[in-house]
Amino acid sequence: MILRRFIRGLYSILLELIKRLQVRLVTEVQRQSTGHSTFGQTLFNSIAILLGIGMLSEPLAFSYAGWVAGTILIISYGFISCYTAKILARIILSDPRIRSYSDIGRKAFGPKATPIISLMFCLELFTVGVILVTLYGDSLHALIPTRPSNTYKAWGLLLLIPTVFLPLSLLSYTSILGIVSTFILTVVVFIDGFSKKDAPGSLWSPAETDLGVKGFTKLGISFGLFMAGFSGHAVIPSLARDMIDPTQFDTMINWAFVVATCIYTAIGYAGYLMFGNSVSDEISVDLLKTPGYNPLLNSLCLWMLVLNPLSKFALNMVPLNTTIEILLGIDMNFSSPEELADKPDGLSVAVPGSRFGWKRVMRIVQRVSLTLLVVYVSISVPEFSALMAFLGSFSAFMLSIVGPVTAKVVIEGRGALHDWMIIAMGVVMAIWGTISAFMSS
Repeated sequence: MILRRFIRGLYSILLELIKRLQVRLVTEVQRQSTGHSTFGQTLFNSIAILLGIGMLSEPLAFSYAGWVAGTILIISYGFISCYTAKILARIILSDPRIRSYSDIGRKAFGPKATPIISLMFCLELFTVGVILVTLYGDSLHALIPTRPSNTYKAWGLLLLIPTVFLPLSLLSYTSILGIVSTFILTVVVFIDGFSKKDAPGSLWSPAETDLGVKGFTKLGISFGLFMAGFSGHAVIPSLARDMIDPTQFDTMINWAFVVATCIYTAIGYAGYLMFGNSVSDEISVDLLKTPGYNPLLNSLCLWMLVLNPLSKFALNMVPLNTTIEILLGIDMNFSSPEELADKPDGLSVAVPGSRFGWKRVMRIVQRVSLTLLVVYVSISVPEFSALMAFLGSFSAFMLSIVGPVTAKVVIEGRGALHDWMIIAMGVVMAIWGTISAFMSS
């Protein structure tokens, strides 16, 4: 009897210890898998990623698509891009082993898909680099028209080449310029539009605009111009993982895309009303060359658009440079292109503690050569709108629309009717827009 009670008591104690151990294990797993960003912080980061250089070409997109098609396109792209962002978040949160966009592709399509995804990321990053150089050259030419923009691009190599060797910890601080310049541009557009009573460039006296499209080629270009603003999906996995409460991701991303879509639409509407069918590739250029505005305010806006690309160029080239170094065998090992920007020594030329050898020399040659190539392409293809259209048509549609929905269908083994419709629409618009971008360049 005493022995039986002793065994029961020991069993109860062991059972209680096991329960407590289970609770501690669950708590530890949750602590390790929980991110560090609050709802508000993640919302701010998402908006900062979505709002970028794409807003400069929104008025031109409306001039190509017209009021009706343009409004439908920008709202549709915002809605669909938000949907695909939720798909990526759901996939990555369902499997703790998935850390990046490439991991999602690997899970859906197998290891053979990784090189293709990496190639698309590299092409997107290279195009963004060319766009940044073009924006810098055009903005500086608008401020100081004594030299052509191509000359400023060539001179810019003196600043761009040293930056690709700076540590990422230093470059990260300069990214705040992007957010500040975006805010200033938005404010300046409306201040200029309302402060000027007469055309051109007035919201009180709108320029000539069109309800309909201007042709199949122009419409195709507008696909890419509109879509370029919603191409931040490569960062979605990191945002979802870093949330303290990932269950709030869908609500957070809804607000982020609502804000981004509203700002893009407002800039597009205002710029198209102010300058109509004669709007430039970049709305910032029109603001400076149109008489009647506050020259100091507009000059400040343009100088921000000069500094912003210079500060973001090296940051954008980090994963591209390191991916090429991996292919050449002169790399520092990382797992996927979009994760490279998170590494503290991602821009370091030499591995800490290593001797000066041929790999260091090759890394220097590679980074200088790639910077030269980016500037050369920017000089050869100076049309900002064509570059933005290509970025949006090819990279944004494939990585932000077609890729996530296709991965969802493959992983789940089935797809709803709207999923197949989105895939078909994305492929058609990607092909249509890419061909139109090449025809216009």
